[in-house]
Amino acid sequence: MKSPAFIKRFFAPAAITGSKADRHTRKTVALCHALLSERGEASGAALAREALESYRMLSGPALTAFFDVLAREFSPDPEAVETAAGAYRQDASQANLIRLQQAVESPRQELFRRLNLAAGGTAALVEMRRRVLHELRTQPKWAGIDADLAHLLGSWFNRGFLSLQRIDWRTPALVLEKLMQYEAVHEIQGWRDLRRRLESDRRCFAFFHPALPDEPIIFIEVALTKGMSDQVQPLLDPDSPVVDPAGVDTAIFYSITNCQEGLRGISFGNFLIKQVAQDLGREFPRLKTFATLSPIPGFRRWLADTTAAHAELAELAGALEAEDWFQRAAPGARARTELMRLCAYYLQHAKHGTEPADPVARFHLSNGARMERLNWLADTSKPGMAHSAGLMVNYVYRLKDVERNHETYAKEHLVVASPGLSLLARGSLLARLEARRQG
Repeated sequence: MKSPAFIKRFFAPAAITGSKADRHTRKTVALCHALLSERGEASGAALAREALESYRMLSGPALTAFFDVLAREFSPDPEAVETAAGAYRQDASQANLIRLQQAVESPRQELFRRLNLAAGGTAALVEMRRRVLHELRTQPKWAGIDADLAHLLGSWFNRGFLSLQRIDWRTPALVLEKLMQYEAVHEIQGWRDLRRRLESDRRCFAFFHPALPDEPIIFIEVALTKGMSDQVQPLLDPDSPVVDPAGVDTAIFYSITNCQEGLRGISFGNFLIKQVAQDLGREFPRLKTFATLSPIPGFRRWLADTTAAHAELAELAGALEAEDWFQRAAPGARARTELMRLCAYYLQHAKHGTEPADPVARFHLSNGARMERLNWLADTSKPGMAHSAGLMVNYVYRLKDVERNHETYAKEHLVVASPGLSLLARGSLLARLEARRQG
């Protein structure tokens, strides 16, 4: 391991006489430089441990200063990149290509690899990316840090390193507590609620990584039912009767939660759904349908913008102002008809660039599902009413069609929807207005 004198060379005189936070930042940076210059594996692991311990103590301005230095001092050398690029333009040989690849790879990536030598290094790097992502909008100069971490974590967390495990009541309490903590779709209301979600007519599966043995990466909750569910509250009711799983014909995926914010953008859900569907099919040969009961989180926001822009929807906008609008007979009936049509239109035609505006739709359609059915007052919880007017949608995974649907979506961003949903969308006011303009 490098001597204290070696590390001290990286301290600026001003930093030594500055605040404690400044000195701590410079110490962490010095340890990172020393780690990059270390060649011995054993001493490198010890230095990595010391560097991570120093990093973990950073907070506030000291942490911001560290990321600023990480972005500035550990980026590729522009002159080296320019020289290697010029050589490759002159002679596109494999040797010049390798030199160019080496030049454009930032020293940060090697630093992160070496930090990963320390025990707990992977978890620390996942947490580091979470911190960077949290501030990236206001700190765009940190984009290179995010890109380097995303590149490495995408390799370290690919499907080949993940293990699928069933979560049940015998799972260690530490992991069960994590499930309650991370659940992001339908909050788990304590141990009694969790136990009902793990009964014999329910299944819960999670991906785990060997470097994070007690941390679920992503988990999915499944209800085994007779027929495709159109309401989520019965599935969440801790007092609901347990169904004999021998008589079920449908698996409803009602909650999928990514647990690690630092792994955002690294896709796990498509592998998880497909493997769970295959495993359930083997366990319950009578299962015929694999479907979701999914929220529509962007609908009310889109609807507010849409009703404000179209005078023809003023009556609908007014009806929705009342908190109990869906319980009122006449306004509720009229609102139901147009809301169902507008929601179907939103799911199929509202865009975020070239893809569907709704994030849940993007997820399931990209995984090869078909948008099957819209359900009225399917989620009457406060969040469900606030985000999607109580509407939920079933996406169906037909295993023989998944790859074809995925390819169609990937190449054309085409929304694969049932005839019933397409008919609803065509009946919406927006579709009629578009038809008039085009006619």
